[in-house]
Amino acid sequence: MAVKHVRLGKHGALVSNLCLGTMNFGWVTAEEESFRIMERALELGINFFDTADVYGRGIQHGATEEIIGRWFAQQGGRREAVVLATKVYNPVTRQGARPEPNTDGRSLSAYKIRKHCEGSLRRLQTEWIDLYQMHHVDRECPWDESWQAFSALVNQGKVVYVGSSNFAGWDIATACQEAAHRHLTGLVSEQSIYHLDNRMIELEVIPACRHYGLGLIPWSPLGGGLLGGALEKAQAGRRMSAEFEQRVRQKRSQLEAYEALCRSLGEEPGAVALAWLLHNPAVTAPIIGPRTVEQLESAVRATEIVLSPETLAELDRIFPGPGGEAPKAYAW
Repeated sequence: MAVKHVRLGKHGALVSNLCLGTMNFGWVTAEEESFRIMERALELGINFFDTADVYGRGIQHGATEEIIGRWFAQQGGRREAVVLATKVYNPVTRQGARPEPNTDGRSLSAYKIRKHCEGSLRRLQTEWIDLYQMHHVDRECPWDESWQAFSALVNQGKVVYVGSSNFAGWDIATACQEAAHRHLTGLVSEQSIYHLDNRMIELEVIPACRHYGLGLIPWSPLGGGLLGGALEKAQAGRRMSAEFEQRVRQKRSQLEAYEALCRSLGEEPGAVALAWLLHNPAVTAPIIGPRTVEQLESAVRATEIVLSPETLAELDRIFPGPGGEAPKAYAW
């Protein structure tokens, strides 16, 4: 396998060029299989794990962090081997807890950042979070307040780096400038939706990441399964939701061309979609969300695929982006 360790943007930390997403742990993937996936990920060289305080749908918020925490608790150097990322912003409701607006609401207040960080640390059974990410932007909370809270966590040794997720380009610029005024490191990464069929961040988010030196961590790199061989799976009789079937119908002509190209390359569609992201120098590590060890190993194949200029051009033809970066994409 060809998993590599690369800088997180312009910063010093070395992370694997695939990031293990854990959103399925607990409610889709049983705990025992989740443990196997994390063990195998380390064996394959994947040291970058991503989670969030709200993951655990179908059980309760925080259940996924608890699974990771129980895996860390087995010792064997597991925690020290992982660059651990989690997130704050969304409501985190726990069984037996009384309703509380600062916990149940969405925000990046100092109160919430401090309280949710402590909750994540307990569930993860760790003393520190390597990358603490804002799960969404909070434009109503002053940056003075948010950066003061994150800075306090860094000074206490509870957080190493701060990142963003789902930020617009101008939000990234604002956050970085506000941090610079306070002589803080600021954002080191942006986690954003990005795949062949959704390339909107090429307009302004990717240029902002490049300018400020942020590592880009694409989520949903297979477009929710659309780029993972959707037509082949439909022909094999795989069950799909009504919403997904509609997406497949709408994109059928593109998917037919895409899957035919993948067959000509002798590669699985999902691996090609990941390889396309890995060819972008702005990308640090796409987030893969395997439900099984077999899916994990299949995704790692992407790190070995080299796409020719002709193949990259054909992918651009099948899935055209927004036309480049702003403002040249739409103006002179």
